[in-house]
Amino acid sequence: MEIRAIFFLLGLLVANGALADAYKWVDEDGVVHFSDRPHPGAERVDLGPTTPSRPRPVRPGASSAPSSNDQASSQPVEPFSYTSLQVTSPAAEQTLWNIEGQLNVSLALNPALRAGHQVQVYFDGAARTVSGLSFQIDEVYRGVHNIQAEVLDETGKLMIRSQPSRFYVQQTRVRR
Repeated sequence: MEIRAIFFLLGLLVANGALADAYKWVDEDGVVHFSDRPHPGAERVDLGPTTPSRPRPVRPGASSAPSSNDQASSQPVEPFSYTSLQVTSPAAEQTLWNIEGQLNVSLALNPALRAGHQVQVYFDGAARTVSGLSFQIDEVYRGVHNIQAEVLDETGKLMIRSQPSRFYVQQTRVRR
């Protein structure tokens, strides 16, 4: 019961402070002063009703500090583009011997692959998303093959495409 009485008295004190009057006066040096206590020559200031404010809603995972993305969005963004993309291995018109079904592919991209962008390769017309500029394609057997690469941005927009490259895989046979 004592705790309830204490909270009740605290509530009255807080409410009393919220209802306090404000006073304004100017001293002999011309400095304006404000106080909650009357001063000789002070005039009462009508503060009017309080205006409640609501905090901005916070997005999940967002911090209260301005991020570099917020600062960057206020500045104009220069369009980004890649200058070159090439299939460096296998080379165009190259003949590969006895690769045992595994083709090692290397690409050259300038400038470097940006975060969020992805590399997509078309091997014999079938699209494959790969993780990086060097990778392996399995089940590549003898014959004529074509490969082409492209880089897509976060939205799937084509940024650059390599020239198609044709190469050959040969298998040696042992005569019986």
